Order: sequence, then C-alpha cells, then structure tokens
Amino acid sequence: MHFVALDVVSESAEDLQAMLTAWTRAAERMTYGAEAAPGGAVGLGPYGVPTDTGEALDLPPANLTITIGYGPSLFERFGLDGRKPEALHDLPAFMGDDLDPATSGGDICIQACADDPQVAVHAVRNLIRLGFGVVAVRWSQLGFGRTSSTSVAQKTPRNLFGFKDGTNNVKAEDAEALAQHVWVAPEDVPGGAAWMAGGSYLVARRIRMHIEVWDRTNLQEQQDVFGRGKLEGEPLGAKKEFDAIDFSATRTDGLPAIPLTSHVRLAHADNLNGVRILRRGYNFTDGSDGQGHLNAGLFFVAFMRDAHTQFVPMQRALAAKDGLNEYIEHTGSALFACPPGLADGADWGTQLFG
Repeated sequence: MHFVALDVVSESAEDLQAMLTAWTRAAERMTYGAEAAPGGAVGLGPYGVPTDTGEALDLPPANLTITIGYGPSLFERFGLDGRKPEALHDLPAFMGDDLDPATSGGDICIQACADDPQVAVHAVRNLIRLGFGVVAVRWSQLGFGRTSSTSVAQKTPRNLFGFKDGTNNVKAEDAEALAQHVWVAPEDVPGGAAWMAGGSYLVARRIRMHIEVWDRTNLQEQQDVFGRGKLEGEPLGAKKEFDAIDFSATRTDGLPAIPLTSHVRLAHADNLNGVRILRRGYNFTDGSDGQGHLNAGLFFVAFMRDAHTQFVPMQRALAAKDGLNEYIEHTGSALFACPPGLADGADWGTQLFG
C-alpha cells in the first residue's frame, strides 16, 4: 500500500476539476497495467518530458486498485460547501492521542494497493506528477502485509505484535452487513451531497507500536491484552479462532476469561450497541526513531457509513480502557469521504463538482 494525503495549493476550481479528470483517465490506465499516458515513458522522444515515470514498465498490473477521498477542509473552498456531506467533519480528540499535525489531515487522499509495492508507488507518483501546481504532498505512508481479512477466502493475517487481526471483520461476501455498516445510503446524503451515496468514509490512523516493550512481555499478558490466543487466534476460554465469543466465561480463579480491558472485548459490536467497521489496515516499518528503537506499527485504515457514529464511540471505548494502550500511541489521524465507483466514461472531476 502507498497512501498519500495532499493539500490543494491552487485557488482555481477549474484546475482542480481538470486534475481530477486527468487522474481518472491515468488511474484507469494504470489499473490495467498501462502507462499513465500512452507512450508516456519514452514515446515523446529524447527531448520530451516523459508523461509516465517508467518504473512500472515490464511489470504486470499486480491487482492494482486506486481509491480517492476528500477531506473536510476541501469543501471550505471552490464553492463546494453545498456538496459537503453532513458526516464529513473532523474527528474529535481522543484520550492518549499524540498526533503530529504534519502527518494528519489533508484535502485529498489517494490509496494505491497492489501485489507489487513498486506498482503501488508508481501509481501514486504519477498522479502526484499530474497534479503539480494544483496539489502538494502533505504526508504519505507505505504499508505492507494487510492486517485484517476482508473476505472469507482469506486467512486472517497477523499484525506486528504477532496476533491475528480482523477475525470478526465485515466480509466482502456479507452484502447485508456492508449495506448496514460500510456503504453510505442515499438517505444519509440528501441534496447536494447525493454524489456520496454508495461511497464510504475512510478513517486513517497511524499507530506507532512500541515493539521492544512488547517483545519483553510474557505470553499470558500479551494474550490478555488482545483477549485471544496467539497461536490459533481463539477467544480466551474457547478453542478455535471463529468460535463464538463468550464474554461471561470465567477462569478457574473466577475472573473473566476475556479481561475487561482486553482489546477484543472493548471493540466488539456486542459491547458497542452493534457498531461495526470494515478494517483494512497495513503494517509499516519506517526505519528507526534515532534512539535505537524500530519506528514501526499499524497504519489503521477502516471504511464505514458514518465515522462519528461508528469509529468515534469505538475509539473512545478503546482510548479509555484498552490494555493495548500501554504498547501503542496514535501519531497521525485523518478522515476522508471516498466516493462510489464511477460509471463508464465518468470521471472524478465531474462527480465532485456536478
């Protein structure tokens, strides 16, 4: 994954719309494994400036997907205030946050995912190149190894703490759950915000993991923090990963088998009035912090129908009591509105501006 947040530096609505239209055509080509523009790498001759950077030449499309999103700040300009969805406003502060403004927020985001990181980086790089003079990079993040399964066909992957992540995630095959928890319904976005119907809100959180502290923690405490076994991913007190979670189960000493401060208990829909989200995060390692520790963690990405009624209550519960907080800190945060997929011949510029 290559994720980038950008600020719009142009004051021209026409320039922004034209860029979004150009992005659409380039994104479409790159997802098919073609250059961002026909003959872009070398076809303009020795004295022409290439319109494709060339590092994906000879590479297959590698299942490249490109997702775009718009931040709350974008709609304060360009006459877009009447098209801003009601649910698109900044997330509140959470207990324990240590957010860096330089790695938070943004007017526009691009998320490129592929089986080959070079293909994902190429896609983002070329869209940024097309936006020169209109947008500038605010922050970006590379990620690897998805940290939650989004299909019943996938095995549950592991995060950098070694635990399976996303066992109870919303799955692509569950259309009813997607409609209830992930896709924005037409009644959610009346009037000028109707373009967002069928889309989804993206919450991004950069979560630094204190790897070295965790690696000195005994196995039982690690399992109590998550509320699951490390090898199989089973809920504590059960035997298999997908066994039903029994929050009333107790240990031989009478204490809850799944501790009251465990991550799985606090984040579970049964304890959040049915709230669920679609997690789609990635691991990251960004070298060291200059003090002998790995700068590594989870780049949390999740999609949902309304971040303020879904993510906010979940994160408040976790921020207040989660035992995992001893080992992590949230250093970046952003919210974006991701529009629905485009019909043939449509483009992002026309979709946003109408």
